Amino acid sequence: MFRPKIPTMPTPTGLTSPPAVVEATEVQHAPTAPASAPAPAAQGTSRPTIQLSPGAVIALLGGGTAVVLVVGAVLVFMLLAVAITGASVAVCALVIRSLINAEAKRR
Repeated sequence: MFRPKIPTMPTPTGLTSPPAVVEATEVQHAPTAPASAPAPAAQGTSRPTIQLSPGAVIALLGGGTAVVLVVGAVLVFMLLAVAITGASVAVCALVIRSLINAEAKRR
């Protein structure tokens, strides 16, 4: 009952192709040519270069700083909400415990 059932590999159905056979080939060396002029260097990519003005750099830094501050504030407030909720649950637990103990002493 508690033994795991190991699945079996299903057998393929329908048309199957035989495994491909790979044959080894010989490496043929081309005759060496005399050294000629070096090939020209590869051209750079055709993407345009982004140039930022000093105002754009300041705007980017200001925006990034604002995002970090907002995200940090949200995380701090979430942590504070969890701490306040935990403290209120602890106070409720103490009140309920004292009510139950007071009821038990009256009997």
